[in-house]
Amino acid sequence: MRKKMLLVSLLICIGSSYVYAQDKFQDKVDILHYQFKLNIYDATNLIEGETTVKAKFNEPGVLKLVLDFIGKGDDYGNYGMEVDSITSYGSTLDFLHKKGRLLIYFNTPAGLGEEKEFTIYYKGVPSDGLIISDNKYRSRTFFADNWPNRARYWLPVEDHPSDKATCEFIVTAPNHYQVVSNGYQVEITDIDNHLRLTHWRTDVAIPTKVMVIGVARFSQTLIGYSGNIPVSAWVYPQDRDKGFYDYELAKDVVDYFSKSIGPYSYEKLANIQSKTRYGGMENASAIFYNENSVTGTRSSEALIAHEVAHQWFGNSASEKEWPHIWLSEGFATYFTALYLEDKYGRKKLVETLKSDKEKVLSYNYRKPEAIIVYSPADLNQLLNPYSYQKGAWVLHMLRFELGETNFWKGIQLYYERYKNSNATSIDFQKAMEDASGKQLGVFFEQWLYNPGHPVIDFSYKYNERDKKLELKFKQVQKTDVVFEFPIQVAVKMENGETKLYTYRIDGEKNSFEADMPSVPVNVVLDPDTWLLYELTD
Repeated sequence: MRKKMLLVSLLICIGSSYVYAQDKFQDKVDILHYQFKLNIYDATNLIEGETTVKAKFNEPGVLKLVLDFIGKGDDYGNYGMEVDSITSYGSTLDFLHKKGRLLIYFNTPAGLGEEKEFTIYYKGVPSDGLIISDNKYRSRTFFADNWPNRARYWLPVEDHPSDKATCEFIVTAPNHYQVVSNGYQVEITDIDNHLRLTHWRTDVAIPTKVMVIGVARFSQTLIGYSGNIPVSAWVYPQDRDKGFYDYELAKDVVDYFSKSIGPYSYEKLANIQSKTRYGGMENASAIFYNENSVTGTRSSEALIAHEVAHQWFGNSASEKEWPHIWLSEGFATYFTALYLEDKYGRKKLVETLKSDKEKVLSYNYRKPEAIIVYSPADLNQLLNPYSYQKGAWVLHMLRFELGETNFWKGIQLYYERYKNSNATSIDFQKAMEDASGKQLGVFFEQWLYNPGHPVIDFSYKYNERDKKLELKFKQVQKTDVVFEFPIQVAVKMENGETKLYTYRIDGEKNSFEADMPSVPVNVVLDPDTWLLYELTD
């Protein structure tokens, strides 16, 4: 059975790499930096763009650069981007823009290790990616919404999380707008009585999914500093007081994660009221929250914690391939729970985990599958209770498996190794093994690469003659996977004392005995909520 489970794991890993070989220009090119110059207007949704791409070539003799870019006529009617011309160091280059790809042909082959810059001039009305609409107060807004691979609808990029780059946005817009983006602000210049240029830049490499701009009428304030990191709030003027109050929570969240995980990666953290299809979007150093997250009651604390946690996991330590998205969403979900535990106590953590467990079990009945699967055509399908809540539970069970010290030691080691880089689930497993000194192959194999969870038929009886409590466990889940895990058993005695035992389940059937001076009043499995499982009736 173990061999069968390992084979499934290998097939999934191989498959996940194959799926995205066609979506990434192999490893011939590494994009180092993007400079996005954009002109946006009130009278039209058309944008004008000038993107300079700096690329390094990892193979000799490369003759073209391939970027993701949705063109006009790519089945989006009058929407899409039209490339006017492409230049490199003063020379005009030939190109082909078709079926969502922009192929740039070089006049001379690129050498091994050579760096080249290319400037792409284009215009068009984006069908997605940059959302141009009115906010709830009927004010015009422009908000990037790139996740998962929708930057290509308005920017020519390598639209894959494994190719990180530094970037800068230079936006010229009507001067009644404020512009917020990744990184630090370089410049604000009023060009004339109507237009303003705003320049933001980040010197930390980030994936395209979190490269964004937000353009709207904002009220903004500095919440404070977490260490030397400025934390700010950007909200609609109509929501100024409520928004500043709500988003003020973000500084404490940054403080907690910086202390427990490791240093924050970026130059600042802006918390921004926005138009987004999601409840929140964790854009690097410029988090977009749904406009209705502002209530004045701080009811979005968990949402804020989730998106801030992504600054560490998902943005800085990023999944290398989409099938490993639990390294982003599962981590953000669990670290939200850890933040709430730290602030409100263990009861809040248990409450959160039990709610998450119900979501996992309910979804498993409808669609039993593993956390790591082949990527669907629609990547939004990966946003499910397996990536989020079950991923969180994997981390919680790992915490119990390793103990507090080794768990946090492993988390910190993983972040240190993959900060501002990319990782797979195997990389995370290796970090946790190195930190704890334990082999975790079985743990990760069963929880990540196989569907389901333990379903336990549990019984016990008291042996009066031998003064022993006999406990029997049987796994009855409808899969061919027999899980291995520790489980706690709480035994309540007549005198009010509660005895706590931990047993290792390692087969389909397991039996244990515990010395017991008298008949117990009650026996409870998993009293402290450490295991994702079901108990038969």
